[in-house]
Amino acid sequence: MRGLQPLERQWILLRTLSARRYGATLRELADEYGVSQKTIHRDLKLLRDLGFPVSPREGERGRQHWTAKFDGGGPPLSFDVSEVLALYVGRTLLEPLAGTVFWEATHSAFRKIKATLGEPALKYLDQLAGVIFRTSFGDSSYGEKSQLIDNLMVAVEDRRITFITYQSARATEPLTYDVYPYGLVFHRGGLYLVAHSQQHNEIRTFKLDRISDVSLETLTFQKPGHFDLQEYLRHSLGIYHTDAEPQRVVVRFAPEVARYVEEHRWHADQKLKRNDDGSLLVEFELGSLEEVESWVLSFGAQAIVEEPEELRERIRNAAVAMLRRYRLSVNREPDD
Repeated sequence: MRGLQPLERQWILLRTLSARRYGATLRELADEYGVSQKTIHRDLKLLRDLGFPVSPREGERGRQHWTAKFDGGGPPLSFDVSEVLALYVGRTLLEPLAGTVFWEATHSAFRKIKATLGEPALKYLDQLAGVIFRTSFGDSSYGEKSQLIDNLMVAVEDRRITFITYQSARATEPLTYDVYPYGLVFHRGGLYLVAHSQQHNEIRTFKLDRISDVSLETLTFQKPGHFDLQEYLRHSLGIYHTDAEPQRVVVRFAPEVARYVEEHRWHADQKLKRNDDGSLLVEFELGSLEEVESWVLSFGAQAIVEEPEELRERIRNAAVAMLRRYRLSVNREPDD
């Protein structure tokens, strides 16, 4: 296990100690991970300071064995049946991360749950699996990017200067960027990296699917103390951000789709108002119009932008272009 990054090593260290009944000595762990005993001891101290149940116990010949067990000092980690079912349902939401260390850990936990439950309960869980199904429509698959995700998480956690190889949707070939990773965002089945790009001298959002390589430097960066990822995306309908002043966006939905729109949470600060005719007014304060444009278009003729005028014009132009293409496709001669 040589060459592991600190965050990845600490994660696996916790899994190792929790799986070993009698724990392990510093020397055993150091040899196993290919680092010094001092490094292992520093990792264990950090995990202990964070509140994980990591502690040394005297073993054979007075040697200290480190363990990670929830069996003292705090309340026992236990779940009732409803919580077990909730974990099962939640597990399906992690499917886009299949192949990563988090997915593997989830599978391991669920295997233990199945081993504890009796046959009738397992049959019930199997029935539940058939009742609750998560579609994969539009999801990204990260099974082959587990190491890349691990590296980015280490970069975010340790504030490591990072080089990423990235090919944007419009680029003809990938480019390498020097970035300061601030955080990862999971949006509509995909992961996005929010980082300060040195080449652009601004914070940019990079779609993980388009990152082919991640290289961590030993040098670290100073993250702005005022930066907060949630606040950064406050005036976004997803992952788009702009420094422009947020503007009022109002969309009127026809009665046929009003209930559907009401049933979903599209933005933290959304305002909904039903009209006497059954239509629905939805109001946002948004900085970028990119995402709301595609969102409105997805409702076709059932959604009309009332303001701002810029967005109305963009929707109108998109509709005209769509109609023109359909007309061209109808008038086009069929292939022989």
